Order: sequence, then C-alpha cells, then structure tokens
Amino acid sequence: MKAIVVRQYGDPEVMKVEEVPTPKPTAGQVLVKVRAAGVNPADTYGRAGLTRPALPYTPGSDGAGVVESVGPDVKNLKAGDRVYLARTVTGSYAEYAVAQESQAQRLAEKLSFPQGAGIFVPYATAIRALTQVARARPGETLLVHGASGGVGTAAVQFGRAMGLTVLGTAGSDRGRELAGKEGAHHVLDHGAAGYREEILRLTGGRGVDVILEMLANVNLGADLKLLASHGRVVVIGSRGDVTVTPRDLMARDASVHGMLLWNITAEEGAGLHAAIAAGTENGTLRPIVGLELPLAEAPQSHRKVMEPGAFGKIVLVP
Repeated sequence: MKAIVVRQYGDPEVMKVEEVPTPKPTAGQVLVKVRAAGVNPADTYGRAGLTRPALPYTPGSDGAGVVESVGPDVKNLKAGDRVYLARTVTGSYAEYAVAQESQAQRLAEKLSFPQGAGIFVPYATAIRALTQVARARPGETLLVHGASGGVGTAAVQFGRAMGLTVLGTAGSDRGRELAGKEGAHHVLDHGAAGYREEILRLTGGRGVDVILEMLANVNLGADLKLLASHGRVVVIGSRGDVTVTPRDLMARDASVHGMLLWNITAEEGAGLHAAIAAGTENGTLRPIVGLELPLAEAPQSHRKVMEPGAFGKIVLVP
C-alpha cells in the first residue's frame, strides 16, 4: 500500500510517499481502508520534532473509510462498516490503517468520507472544551476565536445547539461568512482595530462567559479583559509565551483552563463519541471540508493548516 512515511524530523518535505506492507489487525483491532485522512495542526508538531513520535512513522490521527477486516475479539464492527477514526495504531495518512476497535466509530450515512475525516479532533476538542472543561450552560455567551477553522466551526455549531449566544472571529470575508452560516450570532474581524471593544458593546459591557482560545500566545492577555464575572477561558492552542495581568482574573473571579484532547479518559471519550453520534445523525454537527488534496501533497497540507485564514478542514485523499 501507499503511505506517507516520516524518517526524520524537519520541514513538510520530510514526508514522502512510500510503498509499505499493508498492516494486519491483531486482537481487538480493525483494518480500515482509508478514504480520507484529516490534517490537524498537531500533525505538524510531530513532523517538526516538537512532540517527537518514534521514527519512522506515518502521521495522522483523524480519518474515515470502510472496515476491511477485523481481528479476534472485535465485537461491534465488521467488514464493510463505514467508520471515522479517532486516532490509529499505524497512522491515517495511508491507504490502509489499523485502529483499536474503540478508535473506529460508526460514520453517519449522511456524511461523506472527507467529512468523516474532519470529525474527531475538531468536534471532540470543541465538545470537551465546552462541556467537560468550561462547563458551559444554556443562556451563556461564548466567544470562539478562529471560528472558521475545523475546531472553530465545530464549536460554533455545538455552542449554538447548546443554547449559547455565539460570537465568532475570523480573518477573512470568506471565513466570517462561514462562521455566520454555521450559527454564530455575531461575527467579527479579529484583524480590525476595535473588534474587542465591539465584543464588549455586543454584550452590553458585561463581557463573555466562555472563550475558546486557539492562539493563546497572541490573544490570552486581551481575552481576560473580555470576560464576564466568573468567566472561563479554555486554551486549546498556543505557539509561544504570553504575558497576562493576573488582576484581570482576580477582578472577575475568572479562570483559565488548559486543555489537551489526548488527556481524556475512556469514560470522557465515550461521552464525546456519544455527543458526536447524536449531532451528526440529527444534522446539528456538520463537518466543513475546506480543501481536499491527494496523499502525495501532504507537505502542502501541512503548510496550509498553519496559515492564517482557516476555512474548514483540510483532508488528504489516498
């Protein structure tokens, strides 16, 4: 089979298409014919050596496809089942991937495989941030920074379904149009002067209850000044250090929560999959695919996913 293989850490070009043996599932595992693989910023951190996965390896945690075969002791899946992948054993940037049974979840019939490849990291991150970390409640106000990207659109959709008043920011006209279409009540340009003052105006000077922060090293200091009393910031992404004024937290009895999706327990993971299944079945959760690229263009996908002006999910098609 063809797969992307990383044999040394470095720039996107270290990812090469190679012909490698098709993996075989063992006990409790399934072999999935990958029809689309999702690209996430976290994939770039491994390739660059920031998180240092063992070499050589095939990147990719998100994906979607059809179960090709199952190993012993697999109880709930069979050959022919459509699934989305929530991490894998062998990596999803490939024509086939092995996953633990718990990592392969049924894909709603109404969703395409590219949409399925945009499910787990974006939606599990957004749902965990809102429900398990921030403990957001209906009627509260939510600010989503980067509301046009994969996690951002997931947060807008899920927040709207939860009964939150959703404010979103995006850096392009196209991205702002998408955030509004997916459910944001108010959309702002985070590159425009005065947009933070506009957020306070929209909330009657009260501030927002929950902020999902995708780039904390740029925004966190200012986020604290936008919080309402007892407001919460959930840090989902950061690319450096940041200076904050603790008194902005003290004055509001506010809090900042760090979050990493891979810290979830099995019980938390089951809850996330249940919420994803319900939302994708009833149509409230609708993965947005912004760009499809062939597998060989994995280097381009890693450059694109880190560029400003995000628009939905980037997927690779083997």
